[in-house]
Amino acid sequence: MSDLLVITGLSGAGRSEFSSDLEDLGWFVIDGLPSDILTKVADLAVGPDSPWDRVAFSLRADTVEGECLSALEDLREVSNRMRVVFLDCSTDELVRRYKDSRRPHPFPEASGIEAGVEAERLMMQPVREVADLVIDTSDINVHDLRDKVTELYGGEDDRQMRTSITSFGFKHGVPRDVDILLDCRFIPNPHWVDELRPLCGIDEPVQGFVLGQEITSTFVNQLEEMLSHLLPAYVAQGKAYVSVAFGCTGGRHRSVAVAEAVASRLRDRGVEPTVRHRDLDR
Repeated sequence: MSDLLVITGLSGAGRSEFSSDLEDLGWFVIDGLPSDILTKVADLAVGPDSPWDRVAFSLRADTVEGECLSALEDLREVSNRMRVVFLDCSTDELVRRYKDSRRPHPFPEASGIEAGVEAERLMMQPVREVADLVIDTSDINVHDLRDKVTELYGGEDDRQMRTSITSFGFKHGVPRDVDILLDCRFIPNPHWVDELRPLCGIDEPVQGFVLGQEITSTFVNQLEEMLSHLLPAYVAQGKAYVSVAFGCTGGRHRSVAVAEAVASRLRDRGVEPTVRHRDLDR
């Protein structure tokens, strides 16, 4: 039986881009099917005689209350290998996207974009609660989303847990979709060293300063030990994706150096995390 993935979520949160990225990875993606024929098509698409081993349905957000949730319940009866991805996004970012595209929000009878977003969010909350994975796209662009889709569904075994490491600056906001968040502001700040200020955490002088601190060494060693226990435990619970984020004040020095160090330690243990430095160029 084929793997079955359902992509749904808020309008404007990136469902179309997510679907296109899956197609680029070899998934057979079906978009825009009416709910009343969805299960019939699913029977053919994921049945024993199906020519596809990876099938995805892209479901639009509800315009009729309960429509999407009911469709998901029907699909779970078709396949016990079905997984649901819900794409979420902040209201402010969705409003900005709709204004930039100059397109109206598709939710009916809404008086303005923000009202449409909030009404849709309320209606889709039950669907979000049953999703196997929620991805918040508020702070990621189409390229970051493609990387995330590749991380999750680009390998031979899509259900293998994948790990991402992000550095960020607290003054630019905390990442929304993070499993483990660690504050690096206890480490002495290279910003106050004149010759290090123009550099960043990827540069060797900054890494030497940050990682050479005894408190940093202790932190990284203990964190490596903790992750060596946590990651297999997540796998045992069927978790597909774990994200770890390191924050400092601006996201240029301490968090970057620590993120790189932890990623290197994980690679030594056979884990290949993806690394993203969100605020490095700010």
